[in-house]
Amino acid sequence: MTGAGGASSAAADAEVAGWWATAVSKIEPDLIELRGHPVQDLIGRIGLAEMIWLMLRGERPDPRRAALLEAALVSSVDHGPHAPSIAVARMAATCGVGLNNAVATGVNVLGDVHGGAGEQCVLLLEDVVRQADPAAVVARWRARDKYLPGFGHRFHTRDPRRDPLLGLVAEAVADGVVPGAHLTAAIEVERLIAPVPMNIDGATAVVYAELGFPAPLARGLFVLSRSVGILAHAWEETGQGRRNKGPIPPSILPDWL
Repeated sequence: MTGAGGASSAAADAEVAGWWATAVSKIEPDLIELRGHPVQDLIGRIGLAEMIWLMLRGERPDPRRAALLEAALVSSVDHGPHAPSIAVARMAATCGVGLNNAVATGVNVLGDVHGGAGEQCVLLLEDVVRQADPAAVVARWRARDKYLPGFGHRFHTRDPRRDPLLGLVAEAVADGVVPGAHLTAAIEVERLIAPVPMNIDGATAVVYAELGFPAPLARGLFVLSRSVGILAHAWEETGQGRRNKGPIPPSILPDWL
């Protein structure tokens, strides 16, 4: 017979278990399931892009969709120390912190301006897809900010990552793998604001939108991708022997205002 104390304890246990209820993973002694799949059935049988899809969406993608996702992830891995996320990670790596801290430092600067354009571009493309007049949508967005997310680049006159990604999406549309509405919207926006070309944020936004990822996950997926480059740069920096590396060489002094 269960006493009042036992019943109270069971209720508390149930409340705690419910507090952390999740459909992402199930962990018990000698058991690890990810989205309902035993981990031993996934190891060696699923690629990282497929695994990301499974964890985020609860289902495995078909090979063509997985390949599109992987292409987008590969395209955003690195853009050199010109990128603030890479630069600050390299500086952090010289300050006596571990690689985890250096990577976190880089990831933490991926905000609305540096890292958020993909998410914003998905929202723009969704707006264009919903409305009958793309020109009106573009005008409304430009009234808020002359820079359209996903278009133009401070470094490239034509982003070398644009054409390969959009080519893969076009092939997927032709084969009925993805609908194509967001690709059409992006090309139309690019036509309306010519000669400003689409950049990597725009091209990956097309991929993520065509694959059905919500806009916030476009930023999350970019963070996953860019963290690979951040890790590579931080690791390289640890082997170069510099200490307390600043943003400019010590021989160059900033101007006095």
